Order: sequence, then C-alpha cells, then structure tokens
Amino acid sequence: MEQYFKSPVTLSGLAVAEPEPPDPNWPRYSLNPFPSYRFIPGQTPHPRRNPLGHSYHQPEPTSLAFPPEEWQRSEDYLYGIDLYNFAYWWESHEIFEGLWHAVGHNTEQGNAFQALIQFAAANLKRFAGNYQAARNLATNGLVRLQKTPALYMGIDVARFTEDIQQHRIGSDFRVPLIRLQKQPTSGRTQRR
Repeated sequence: MEQYFKSPVTLSGLAVAEPEPPDPNWPRYSLNPFPSYRFIPGQTPHPRRNPLGHSYHQPEPTSLAFPPEEWQRSEDYLYGIDLYNFAYWWESHEIFEGLWHAVGHNTEQGNAFQALIQFAAANLKRFAGNYQAARNLATNGLVRLQKTPALYMGIDVARFTEDIQQHRIGSDFRVPLIRLQKQPTSGRTQRR
C-alpha cells in the first residue's frame, strides 16, 4: 500500500526503515542541508538526546518571527517547508514549533504554524502505522486551515487543503507536498 514510503537506512549497524520523499525532484526553497537521517521515534536515535543523534550537542534552534507577507525572507520557514516536503517530518515539526512560539500561539500566523505542525505529526503517525492518530491530527490541522487566508505565506491553502483531505480519507496515499507560490528572495532572516 505505501511501499514507496520506506527506505532502509543503516544506523549503528542496524537497518531501519525511514520515509522517502514522495517526490525527490520537488523544488527546494532553502539552502540548508538535510540532516543525515529522518528521526522516527522508537527506531532511530533521538536527534538531541542521543549521542548518535544528528543534532546532538547542537544548540536548540531559535526561530525569528517574521511578518507573514515576508515569508520569502525567513530561512527557518523555507527550511521547515523543505524538511516537510522531503519527509523529515519530526525535524519540520521542530522548526514549525519554534516559529509558532516566536509569532505567538493565538495569532493568525501561529494558527497556520500549528496546522503545519499537526500535518507533519500526522505524516509521522501514518508512517508508524497509527492511522487513527494520523487522521485526528490531519483533521485538527484542516480545521485550523479553515481560519487561514486563501494564499498564506506562499501556500495555496485551498489546494493544500484538498490534497490533505484526499490523503486523510485514503483516496490518495501520496503525502501532500507544499509548493510555495513564489521563489524565495535574497535577504533572508537567519536562525540565531
């Protein structure tokens, strides 16, 4: 059913299945390199807590708030989108959560970030075989998207909503990807 999803990775001599990007030729929006592996809870080393983690001993990222209309300048946001699109769902969740805290939980922008957090978590749950949790998270994210303008931070919200709905009900097993409407510009805000 979702065989395209799994790819063996060797960590410390153990072969571990990790998600594959649904479309490896999807456009990138960030210049940041991807982590050495995708974190899968219970299967791969925790990125920050385990000495084998891809982010062990690295400082916790601090995201900078940005106005929604200046999304193209936020390297954190663009990197979070890349991580999401290339199946680094836990890692994208971390970036989006940092942005959610930076912009405020009860703001329009915070609402959009919380939706992205829920979609990343839903993909990870679905990969792990917890379909009910994945469906619940996706449903909650869809409710949040209903409160989001039609084009927001480069995302065609109506199109993305439709893709998420098709994925949630199981009529399309491909993970919905986020295509930003404009190419990033120079002068991006950098992570501190």
